[in-house]
Amino acid sequence: MTENHPVIEVFGAEVICASCVNAPSSKDTYEWLQAAISRKFPEQPFTIRYIDIEQPLESTRDQEWAERIQNDEFFYPLVLINNEVICEGYIQIQPVFSTLEKLGFVPAE
Repeated sequence: MTENHPVIEVFGAEVICASCVNAPSSKDTYEWLQAAISRKFPEQPFTIRYIDIEQPLESTRDQEWAERIQNDEFFYPLVLINNEVICEGYIQIQPVFSTLEKLGFVPAE
């Protein structure tokens, strides 16, 4: 996980967050972010992961984030970039793009 190759994580569940009426599912949000980032910042490397908080998780770190969401500390989907919370619940793309630009990503022209 470096500034030149950020790790984007989307924590979520199949069931849509009760507070996020009419929002896309967590999995749809993950797929949308992956496509939008690839279009806006072509050929700039990043890793994106989807973590289902309702499935068994092997990573202690992932388990801790999932528990925080399940304990209502965060809404889901929860988007992290390099371990920093970027947005939660109803996800908007601009905070994600802004964070990537701060990390050195250059938008396509």
